[in-house]
Amino acid sequence: MLRVGIDTGGTFTDFVFLASGRMWVHKVPSTPHDPGEAIMTGLAGKGALRGPLDVVHGSTVATNALLERKGARLAFITTAGFEDLLAIGRQTRRELYNIMVEKRTPLVPRNLCFGIRERTQADGRVEAAPDLRELDSVIRRLKREKVESIAVCFLHAYANPANEEKVFLRLKARGFQVSASHRVLCEYREFERASTTAINAYVSPLMESYLGRLERRVSPNPVRIMQSNGGCLSARSAAENPVCTILSGPAGGVVGASEAAAAAGFRKIISFDMGGTSTDVSLCDGGVATTAESIISDLPLRLPIIDIHTVGSGGGSIAYVDPGGALRVGPRSAGADPGPVCYGRGEEVTVTDANLLLGRLDPDRFLGGTMTLLPERARERMTELAVRLKSGLFESAEGIVRVADATMERAIRVISVERGHDPREFALLSFGGAGGMHACSLARKLRIPLVIVPRNAGVLSALGMLLADTVKDYSRSVLRAADETTPAGLGRLFRPLIFEARRDLANEGFASGKTRLIRQLDVRYAGQSYELTVPLTAGYRRDFHKLHLKRYGYADDRRPVEVVNLRLKAIGLTEKPRLPEVEGGGAEASPALIDWRPMRFDGRTFKAAVYAREKLAAGNAIPGPALVLGYDSTAVVPPGWTGRVDRQGNLLLRARP
Repeated sequence: MLRVGIDTGGTFTDFVFLASGRMWVHKVPSTPHDPGEAIMTGLAGKGALRGPLDVVHGSTVATNALLERKGARLAFITTAGFEDLLAIGRQTRRELYNIMVEKRTPLVPRNLCFGIRERTQADGRVEAAPDLRELDSVIRRLKREKVESIAVCFLHAYANPANEEKVFLRLKARGFQVSASHRVLCEYREFERASTTAINAYVSPLMESYLGRLERRVSPNPVRIMQSNGGCLSARSAAENPVCTILSGPAGGVVGASEAAAAAGFRKIISFDMGGTSTDVSLCDGGVATTAESIISDLPLRLPIIDIHTVGSGGGSIAYVDPGGALRVGPRSAGADPGPVCYGRGEEVTVTDANLLLGRLDPDRFLGGTMTLLPERARERMTELAVRLKSGLFESAEGIVRVADATMERAIRVISVERGHDPREFALLSFGGAGGMHACSLARKLRIPLVIVPRNAGVLSALGMLLADTVKDYSRSVLRAADETTPAGLGRLFRPLIFEARRDLANEGFASGKTRLIRQLDVRYAGQSYELTVPLTAGYRRDFHKLHLKRYGYADDRRPVEVVNLRLKAIGLTEKPRLPEVEGGGAEASPALIDWRPMRFDGRTFKAAVYAREKLAAGNAIPGPALVLGYDSTAVVPPGWTGRVDRQGNLLLRARP
């Protein structure tokens, strides 16, 4: 059977095909108006629709709907008296010292926030059942307002969902699309629970429609969808809980980076994914790191997702001069349409245009020669920008690259230095279509000793999706003092979650021998308002103190500890494809040498060798300056650096002593 990983990006849609030990890749321009159109174009272009397929897809539909506020017309039903919950939120704000800062408009307008008389106490005792006559009155109003989706979040529903479930079932019976908080996030903190539920309801109709169309297009072949937690699940399950697909594309990249690093013998990496519209970075210290708290488009999302930091710096990021005369790059992007100036349609200079003019892209061999870039067009627009900057053509291009690099350097510091990690102890694994052109510069500034550019780096996110297991996350708030329970007692509390997880994995097609369950605890010091997640072991408290010391610089083993949430990660183990290795060769890389071209670094022009990535053999050495061209990505070896190819086809780059 042909296995296909598909990653829909802002500029290109990437494909990785695997069959009988062979792997090949493909890229087509994305179609933002209908992402499925690019998918079908790519599949048809490679003849993939002629036989059985196993498709794994990373979708940006939910993410884009949330970022662009193009989701469903949404209503919010909560406990009477809490109708303003989503609008009030928390006291934290993006700009702490800006008294004029404006909050982002909630997903639900105030006139569509309704309160129902009901009450559940914090201990789970139902004090008052829902007033169904009041609910029926709200339903009539919802129909008049032509509401498309509803989020339901009652106070303390995590402790006892009975009231919320009654309202959920009544709304479903009336034909509404409904998300109930106890089904989305069964944890305390009503604002985060309500926000996560509202996001799920907001993107649900759009995702259900999109996934339904995609399944029909590739029928009868199954479709699995990548999740933000680094696992995948069936399209049917993803449609029921679409909030889990937010950031699914970047998650596939981190999974692919972690697997590629492990295969090459590296456990400590910083993944660096620079695509067309943004850059995603994540730190992997022996495995993929996840977090239970994130902010997407200024909205709290409290679900386990891969810990990724994203900045608006990509190949399509637009360069401009601000009112003070300073050069700025991003976050606005040219995207797939119109794209960079050198693509032939864009009118605003981008990072890609700057790299082209600096000789770091080959205009005649882009995408394996299937697309020709237009350097003269880029030169014309760059000259106009240089006049406004009162700078030279190449100085402006180098300035654009430096500004973009500074943004990405800050992102890497956020996930490493600011969290107690020394980047000098890690390798920088670079991927994405643009990553290889910037990786060595970033490594030099951060004193990272090794850069890894995997084979097919431009489609590593799509490959990561093929390597991902099926993963489902479960949680439950318990709020117990550690001194009042034991690890064995906490283990017994997991039983309902384990029962649900085994049932769900069986529905996904996994027998008991093909599953794995990971039990974790959210733990904090008494009085704190934040938690750290540690495995459930006999020494979980000791592990918590160590992690707290590493993250925050202090720990106090005399202070009382509380267990806040139980977390269960249920994994359906998929068969991992065996990736082909490259043939061995000596240090001499001349068989892969195809050209020489000028490249500029730090105001100087160098004569650089150009190598074809697919012709490189294991053991080949590549002294800089050099350009390594692949179908899906380009890698730059700067002066003073040397590259070496390993058995997996990775390009290992180190600065010469």
